[in-house]
Amino acid sequence: MRFGCPPLPSGRDRQPMFKERKLSMSRPLRVAVVGAGPAGIYASDLLMKSDHDVQIDLFERMPAPFGLIRYGVAPDHPRIKGIVKSLHNVLDKEQLRLLGNIEIGKDITVDELREFYDAIIFSTGATGDQDLRVKGADLEGSWGAGEFVGFYDGNPDFARSWDLSAEKVAVIGVGNVALDVARILAKTGDELKVTEIPDNVYESLSQNKAREVHVFGRRGPAQAKFTPLELKELDHSPNIEVVVNPEDIDYDAASEQARRDSKSQDLVCQTLEQYAIRDPKGAPHKLFIHFFESPVEILGEDGKVVGLKTERTRLDGNGGVVGTGEFTTWDVQAVYRAVGYRSDAVRDVPFDDERAIIPNDGGRVIDPSTGSPVTSLYATGWIKRGPIGLIGNTKSDAKETTEMLLADYAAGSLPAPANPETDAIIELLDDRKIPYTTWDGWHLLDAAEREAGEREGRERKKIVEWNDMVRFARPEYEI
Repeated sequence: MRFGCPPLPSGRDRQPMFKERKLSMSRPLRVAVVGAGPAGIYASDLLMKSDHDVQIDLFERMPAPFGLIRYGVAPDHPRIKGIVKSLHNVLDKEQLRLLGNIEIGKDITVDELREFYDAIIFSTGATGDQDLRVKGADLEGSWGAGEFVGFYDGNPDFARSWDLSAEKVAVIGVGNVALDVARILAKTGDELKVTEIPDNVYESLSQNKAREVHVFGRRGPAQAKFTPLELKELDHSPNIEVVVNPEDIDYDAASEQARRDSKSQDLVCQTLEQYAIRDPKGAPHKLFIHFFESPVEILGEDGKVVGLKTERTRLDGNGGVVGTGEFTTWDVQAVYRAVGYRSDAVRDVPFDDERAIIPNDGGRVIDPSTGSPVTSLYATGWIKRGPIGLIGNTKSDAKETTEMLLADYAAGSLPAPANPETDAIIELLDDRKIPYTTWDGWHLLDAAEREAGEREGRERKKIVEWNDMVRFARPEYEI
């Protein structure tokens, strides 16, 4: 039977932190994992597969789990969302308890968590945008790609409507996020209505005026960070014509070596070459992929974007590029900066603001003032290494971190918590009247979204508003 998760009480006065008591040496290892996206779930899975008796509480700030899979994957990518099925199998396990709608550092402090757990793993991911340090980046019509992703994925932290009046749009960056943004902008609203997008997103997308989308990369095809399948999927829409200038298909010795070293990179180059030489198919929306164009300035008038200035670059023989002094001004009315995500700090946990990660030695959190590990604190995923890599990297991250945690536990270097009883943390949440959500609550929310979608002939329609998600997940709780 899954370990306890009683209903909310009618109300009690908040109690002080529980007094320390003597612990049984036979109790399970108690771990709090903060962040219920793939990184946190993979770490939990590895801990449960270890030789140790483990109980895990998986904390999530959102009312719903799955992190990047729910709020970072484009809605027209159901293949990737299939990963949720494997994550479900982990969350179904008896040793794991989901506790959502809880912000660590606000609802519960890190020091308070230490009272209940032997160790804490931070896997909080990244949703903010890295800065593009060019003049004009703050103009109206210049957005971080993460903002747009948050909007079209129905993340309650982001805007509910979007200005899509620009007919010509620039996307800066040559990674999968840039492709997602460009593809969503180039598709029609009706193409996307069959997905899980909520009504407010469809209302904006149905008014989209974009007819040209220009994707810009500073280097060449062999340095692009697309995955082959993402790149090929651009061409699946009957409304999108992918255009690559044959002059942008260029390689130096380092580029050729990169192709030989990576089958995936070679496939990307082959696909780009095919786009460059094929005959037009006559689709109404043009999606241009430009290489060797480095953004110099976002141009504005009256505070709004009216263009993008780039400098032509060339390969330097080592896979890098140098400027040529040749500049181009592109007629665009909106710019999306897809140059990387940025993690947020967790209160009372060390944070490297420049790299936007929790400083660590490969798993253990490090105090930057001493260079020593912070006892009982660990990190995994993007908050550990930055927003790079795919699911395979996330799994290897989790393996490295959990091995360190278990080694520290076996060595006796993790201080015993004062209150390791299974339901002690639930008592605290109830005392504070925090409407936490659970795995059973996710199934209720999931059913509500599926029912809303089925009424319109689609698999799901996402619920956006925070309180609505809590209301479906905790119907007995008054919001």
